[in-house]
Amino acid sequence: MPVGKGGWFESSGPIRVEGGIQARSKRGSIGEQWWSRRFIDILERICDSGRLSRGRAYARKGQVLEIDLAPGLVKARVQGSRPEPYRVSVRIPAYGEAEWAAVQEALAGQALYRAKLLAGEMPPEIVEVFDALGLPLFPAELDMECSCPDWGFPCKHLSAVLYLLAEAFDDDPFLVLAWRGRAKEPLLDALRGMPGEEETPDPFHVDDVPFAERVDDFYASPVPLGRLRPRPGGSTAPPELLLRALEPPAVKVRHIPLLDILRPTYRRLGSPEDT
Repeated sequence: MPVGKGGWFESSGPIRVEGGIQARSKRGSIGEQWWSRRFIDILERICDSGRLSRGRAYARKGQVLEIDLAPGLVKARVQGSRPEPYRVSVRIPAYGEAEWAAVQEALAGQALYRAKLLAGEMPPEIVEVFDALGLPLFPAELDMECSCPDWGFPCKHLSAVLYLLAEAFDDDPFLVLAWRGRAKEPLLDALRGMPGEEETPDPFHVDDVPFAERVDDFYASPVPLGRLRPRPGGSTAPPELLLRALEPPAVKVRHIPLLDILRPTYRRLGSPEDT
């Protein structure tokens, strides 16, 4: 039986638990979407490969009992070989109101990014928006702690939590933003209320003037005919426009929001080969 620090004897494996958080991935890499893979790349760059392998095994066995994410802080409990679960914390800087006001203004000025975020998507270009403001979205380093006696860093308990965190990012990309200090609904509410760069006055708008004051020019065009131009092509409405306009229902299927399941179907129905 291997001897740990302080002379205590460690069992050959962790105490098995029921109801722990298990990784969906049973083999190979963990993390499917670009944002979770970006986080995994950071993890694999700074962590020992052997402990990462043991951390993946812990994540797949369900040894992580709980994970709580708050601005700048992730806390978790992991069942190891001792009766008392180990306590894990992972910290990154959370941005304040002034920083987020700048981010929201920059995102609102990019109509495509704004539309995708309001549709529940995370555009890869959002990283460039944060970088341009000197506010990186993904941390270059992680301030991590674990209550276990393992002198290696990061330990397998930390690695297990980070892998499960990446899978949580797969399910909800807005958790990446929440960790930096802005939850999903406040961010989307702010974007809905901010003017975008492509909002221009309607050229056919006519002020509501009493008819008696418009008798002489009532039938005249509000815009000279010579200024009228054909509408530019390629600006068709996205097939999932209805999903963007609706408030997302509080319904999930296997922890995946219902709108995220419906959105690919809407897009397939609106693709040229299906019309």
